[in-house]
Amino acid sequence: MSALEEIRRRFKNDHFATDATGVVIDSAEPGKAVCSLTLEERHMNENHVPMGGAVFTLADIACAVAANGYSERKTVSQQASITFLAPAKGGRLIAEASCLREGHTTALYTVDVRDELGTYVAHASMNGYIIK
Repeated sequence: MSALEEIRRRFKNDHFATDATGVVIDSAEPGKAVCSLTLEERHMNENHVPMGGAVFTLADIACAVAANGYSERKTVSQQASITFLAPAKGGRLIAEASCLREGHTTALYTVDVRDELGTYVAHASMNGYIIK
């Protein structure tokens, strides 16, 4: 089993992101991850654009994969901030997470969310607390 297949298997236990929302882990390497979400009617709000919660869930799981995919240490969310920049125009969202700094007990990640047309949908900053 490849490293990416093993990471996908482990994160299948994140049922909200993978089962309820439909997020897919596209790639992962130490401190980085790319996840995507094919937009469906269930992801849309009353204005027929992706609900902020769907965009945030995608960013959150991308950060989790970047932080925990290749690490023996476990990192959990300590604080998260997301700025919604524009509504998605395409049918698929792609989140790219990367570690800016990892220390002994905390880490800082950024996540950029775009659609497949290149629309910059959201930017997130996420602090993680390393529990072991």
